[in-house]
Amino acid sequence: VPITLGVFLNSYYDVKFNVLGMVFATLGVLVTSLYQVWVGAKQHELQVNSMQLLYYQAPMSSAMLLFIIPFFEPVFGEGGIFGPWTLSAVIMVLLSGIVAFMVNLSIYWIIGNTSPVTYNMFGHFKFCITLLGGCLLFKDPLSVNQGLGIVCTLLGILAYTHFKLSEQESNKSKLVQRP
Repeated sequence: VPITLGVFLNSYYDVKFNVLGMVFATLGVLVTSLYQVWVGAKQHELQVNSMQLLYYQAPMSSAMLLFIIPFFEPVFGEGGIFGPWTLSAVIMVLLSGIVAFMVNLSIYWIIGNTSPVTYNMFGHFKFCITLLGGCLLFKDPLSVNQGLGIVCTLLGILAYTHFKLSEQESNKSKLVQRP
């Protein structure tokens, strides 16, 4: 509940808030949630580690994206996939691919070793740190309600972590007590 309230406060009091944005955000949350549950289920079903699952999933994702690219990106000419590329553009594409690989690997590692819910807690924590970093480093304005939202979210994450660690400790002690 504190995490939901904190995220709501940050979203509602953000600089721009509109219905279309909320529709896309809701769809994004639904798709991401399904994806995270799928990652956890596949990793347990196939009994593979994060690197093996990424090796299994990446070719399928690439093949699916090949059909979508022409609708969103120019194919030929200036700025097109088959058009002329500068060295800096090639470097940026390669760096983007490396970052995407590392992000996917970390997602699979966290979900495989914990759970999709824990990964979401980590995502909310990163979001709060990003907002605080923007405020401290770039002097981005932060309203009182957004500050309360960040504090509320961080308290919810702290509570989740406490209960999760307590649960793990009790499970360990039950295993040790078995004859």
